[in-house]
Amino acid sequence: MSAEWFSQLPPVNAKRLAVKVTPDALRQIRGGSPWVYDGSIVSASHEGTAGDLAVVFDNDRKFAAIGLWDPASPIRLKVLHKGNPQTIDDAWWRHHIGNALERRSGLVADPDTTGYRVIHGENDFLPGLVADRYHDTIVVKIYTPAWFPHLPMVIDALVAVTGAARVVLRFSRNVLSGFPSPGSFGLTDGAVIVGTTPTSAIRFKERGLVLEAEVLHGQKTGHFLDQRDNRQLVRGMAEGLDVLDVFSSTGGFSLAAAAGGAKSVTMVDLSAPAIDAARRNFQHNSGLHEVRDCRVNTRVGDAFEVLAQLRADPLIDGYDVVIVDPPSFAQNQASVERALKAYRKLTESALGVLKPGGMLVQCSCSSRVTPDDFFDTVHEAAKHAGRYLKVQRRTGHAIDHPIGFEQGGYLKAIFARA
Repeated sequence: MSAEWFSQLPPVNAKRLAVKVTPDALRQIRGGSPWVYDGSIVSASHEGTAGDLAVVFDNDRKFAAIGLWDPASPIRLKVLHKGNPQTIDDAWWRHHIGNALERRSGLVADPDTTGYRVIHGENDFLPGLVADRYHDTIVVKIYTPAWFPHLPMVIDALVAVTGAARVVLRFSRNVLSGFPSPGSFGLTDGAVIVGTTPTSAIRFKERGLVLEAEVLHGQKTGHFLDQRDNRQLVRGMAEGLDVLDVFSSTGGFSLAAAAGGAKSVTMVDLSAPAIDAARRNFQHNSGLHEVRDCRVNTRVGDAFEVLAQLRADPLIDGYDVVIVDPPSFAQNQASVERALKAYRKLTESALGVLKPGGMLVQCSCSSRVTPDDFFDTVHEAAKHAGRYLKVQRRTGHAIDHPIGFEQGGYLKAIFARA
């Protein structure tokens, strides 16, 4: 590891906070919740700083949990471990990250898939930290400054456990604009802290297909790994069909459909660079005759507007498969109803260009929208559009995106004929 990246980071504070929480918060911790809100803190032994280790004691002064103190966040304490006392040191990090990798052993052992999530934040009891692997590169994304003092040990453990040749550090917007900021410690978003800086996007495999990830400055960590299984389902149903991929991003669904023998794919996205990356992903797989023979169309524009244009186009008689995979519409609880309205409109618009008997694949990555609310909304919108949905399956999280607590789920998708 290049020591210069961490020379300005604060050291791990040897003095731990002793914290007492409300009875309800204690029950939730013991039930698996990784979050303790500021209103649940009854007392703390002293004023802590971001990243201090905080020990939660019960009313009998017995150890209940240990976590990261985050004084600027409503989620004041992020739980790392509950149960018996533990020392959070190099050995603990390696053991914990090793366990996370073991839970993904099927993916790790698959030579045809070299892109997967190694650490899924709270769901792997590492709250506010995500690590995605793309071939020999791991991208670590930080969602709270509470990780700053611990980064040297975490990165060392990740490299030791995974054998990665390169580590890229990314920060969420709230961390970049918060205090303390990465810049105050000499860190920048997209910094390569282990290995050499890549001169192009990192190529990796997904079910044998080659894709690229823009790890330095791309969305999230460079690619949306969580839809791998749903893309494979589309691949298995696309032979000989015309496929419309709305919110296509870098073309993962479209490429999977083409590899499955789709006659044509049409990609729609607001981002021209994303469409360009999608075209490169097709080029990376041009050795497959199915991909080479698939007719590829692209539309850069707002999804709602493009869907309306496609419906009005007399030269387009509809699609056999319509995939709708939008970004999160509910950034907070107040926006849930607005999100449901957007899903309703998307369903009606998608069905407007779906051939009778065709397959609708509609997804939601909004954690605040429950599966029941999402699926009910899709069904109600279909009914309003005069279409009846015959559900083939509903899907959720892949093995590398586990759900470790009640609020940990976000991804849901419906496959239905209409």
